[in-house]
Amino acid sequence: MPIYNVEKYLEQCLASLSAQTFGDFEAICVNDGSTDGSRAIIQRFLDADQRFRVIDKPNSGYGASMNRGLDAARGRYVAILESDDFFEPGALEALHATAERTGADVVKADFYLYWSAPEERRERFGIVDEREAGRTLAPLDDFAIFFRKPSIWSALYRRSFLEAGGIRFLETPGASYQDAGFNFKVWACAERASFLADPVLNYRQDNEASSVASPGKVFCVCDEYASMEEFVRSRGGSRERVLLGILQRMKLDSYLWNYDRLAPELRPAFARRAAAEFSAALAEGTVDLALFEPTARAELDALVADPAAFCAGRDAVAGAGTLAALRRYLRLGGLPLVARVAWFRLFGRSPRRTDWRGGAL
Repeated sequence: MPIYNVEKYLEQCLASLSAQTFGDFEAICVNDGSTDGSRAIIQRFLDADQRFRVIDKPNSGYGASMNRGLDAARGRYVAILESDDFFEPGALEALHATAERTGADVVKADFYLYWSAPEERRERFGIVDEREAGRTLAPLDDFAIFFRKPSIWSALYRRSFLEAGGIRFLETPGASYQDAGFNFKVWACAERASFLADPVLNYRQDNEASSVASPGKVFCVCDEYASMEEFVRSRGGSRERVLLGILQRMKLDSYLWNYDRLAPELRPAFARRAAAEFSAALAEGTVDLALFEPTARAELDALVADPAAFCAGRDAVAGAGTLAALRRYLRLGGLPLVARVAWFRLFGRSPRRTDWRGGAL
């Protein structure tokens, strides 16, 4: 559990762990130099429950805290609980029982989106679809999981699997995108992944950051993807090309999400760098266009062709909802793109599985 200045939510988080129906665990609280009341809350659990331990360290960011926790872990499995979220009572029991039964490298479960204000409510996210629920499979036999939210905290990982794969966090400052790299490395290396439809965690939305105004954080997502690419290339082998293709498709979604969160004055520089990276990947042949549905392909083409025009167009049609989406489609490709999107939604499907030689199956 990485903990930094989260006294408002920490009591509920730690209490949800203490109350688990599965009791044979060790809770490693990594206190990343908190300056509020978080350390005192941790101490109350240390005094009351011998399963809790703490690592106190100077503030050095999310990735460094997570790696300290991984280094200190002694159990057969590793779970992640972020300090503003909280587990369902049977979370560890369900995850552990599945891992033991299936011999999986990783067990992935669903979770709830959770709001405490203005009134308490939960919505099931649906990270595990109906085809995967109750199954154990190799992620590279079904690419869908690579393109979903990197919810690393609704899962259980076999510790020997993480260590053998060298799966760790990038230690960049702050807490920017390190979960994406860890998530990709897990799916890239896993031979057996089991999926549970039942939600195991409440993912708090009250504490979500809405925008990025710091110039120092503009390119954090680029650093994370560069680290993922180096991870793939350093291992080589028959998986390299397919993983690089998956990575470029993931990258477009992440870069567009990052772009929309940036302050307007920071967007042009980010778009130029993103365009240069995708241009280089296209020239190298590591972009698998079979993984790009019509809108994604149109976004990619527009970004690479003219980053300045891309910024002007995307900013002009910002927003959510069906009308905003239609305006984006018209901007990117006019009525022909609208027609392709409609056809794709009726007869196509999202990226799931591709032949390693390229081409959708």
